[in-house]
Amino acid sequence: MNLFDVYPINNIAIVKAKGSYVWDDKGEQYLDLYGGHAVISIGHTHPHWVQRIEEQLKKIAFYSNSIKIPLQQELAAKLGRLSGKEDYQLFLCNSGAEANENALKLASFYNNRKKVVAFTRSFHGRTSLAVSVTDNKNYIAPVNETGNVIFLPFNDEQALEDCFAKNGKEISSVIIEGIQGVGGINVAEDSFLEKIRSLCDEYGAVYIADSVQCGYGRTGKFFSHDFAGVKADIYSMAKGMGNGFPVAGIIIAPHIKPKHFQLGTTFGGNHLACAAALAVLEVLESEKLLGNAVMVGKYLKEALKNIPELKNVRGRGLMIGFDVPEGLKDLKKNLLLNQKIFTGEAKPNVIRLLPSLALKKRDAEDFIEAIKEEIAALAVQEA
Repeated sequence: MNLFDVYPINNIAIVKAKGSYVWDDKGEQYLDLYGGHAVISIGHTHPHWVQRIEEQLKKIAFYSNSIKIPLQQELAAKLGRLSGKEDYQLFLCNSGAEANENALKLASFYNNRKKVVAFTRSFHGRTSLAVSVTDNKNYIAPVNETGNVIFLPFNDEQALEDCFAKNGKEISSVIIEGIQGVGGINVAEDSFLEKIRSLCDEYGAVYIADSVQCGYGRTGKFFSHDFAGVKADIYSMAKGMGNGFPVAGIIIAPHIKPKHFQLGTTFGGNHLACAAALAVLEVLESEKLLGNAVMVGKYLKEALKNIPELKNVRGRGLMIGFDVPEGLKDLKKNLLLNQKIFTGEAKPNVIRLLPSLALKKRDAEDFIEAIKEEIAALAVQEA
C-alpha cells in the first residue's frame, strides 16, 4: 500500500527534536522556525511535557466521555485563569477543524439561523462546515458547497455593515481569525473586531474567534482578539494547545447554554490529551513564554524591517510574515537547504515564522544573519 499523495513534502526525515531544533536521519541539525504549522508552543519534547504524558500513560490513557474525567475540569480551571475567561465553558475535541466545526454548529443551535459571515483569504479547516467557510476553492468539494456562507473582504468595515443591514436577522455567526495564518499573516484591525462585536450584539449573531493559530499566547496575549479589547462568544483552539499531542477545544460564553447530545466526541478530552494540554499551560506560565514571544517577536520584526529587500513585515509576537519579491522566490527553499532552517509560506510570496514561544533571542539572531546571507547569495546569482 502507498500513501495517498496529497502533501508536497521536503525530502527530509526528522527523527529527533529538542527545543527549537530538529535532527534528520543523517544527523543534520535544523533550526525550526515553523513548529509544524504553529503546533510547537513550548519547544519540542519539553521535559515537563514528556514527564506529564509518561506519568499519565502509566495510569490510564483513554476512556470515553461517558465517565467523569477530573483532568478535564483541571484543564478548564487553568485555561480559564490564564486566558482571563474564567466564566466561559470548555468543550474538548481533537483538531482545529473540529473545533471550528463545533463552534459554527453551536452558534446555529443557539440562534436557530443558518447564514455565516466569513472573510477572504480565511482558513478554518477541512471538515465539511469548516471548509465551507474557508476561502479557497481548491479545498471545497462539491458536497461542501453551500449558499449559507457570505464571504466579505477582510478588514472592510463598510462591507460588514452593509451585509448586516441586508442579512442581519439571518446571520447565525461571524467567524474570523485574529491573524490570518494560511492567508498570509494578515492582522485583523482592532476597529474591525470591535465592529464585529457591536454588530453581533445588535443583530443577535455569534462572534466566533478562530484562535487555532493565533491563540494560546503566540501573539503575546492569550488570544490575539484580546488586542481589540473585545470578548468573543466562542473561541476555537488547537495547534499549540498540546505541543504536538492532538487536542483542541472551544470555550463558550456563559449565555450560550449546553444541552445533552448537542455536541460530542469519542477521543476529545481523553486523559492523555488533558495531561499534554495541562503541561503546556504549566510551562507557558512558569517560563513566562508569552513575555518571551513579545520580546523575541519584537526583535525579529525590527530586524526584518531593516532588511530592505523584504517588504511588509507584519504580525504580532511570534506570528510573523513578510513579502518576498520575485527575485528572492527561492529564499525559503535556500534557507532550508543551505542554512538548515525551517520556515513556512503562504502562496504566492509570503514567508511565515511560527516558532516555539520559547525561541531564544540568539536563535533569532542566527536566523537574521542566515537570511541576510541567502539574500546576498541570490543577489549575486541575479547579477
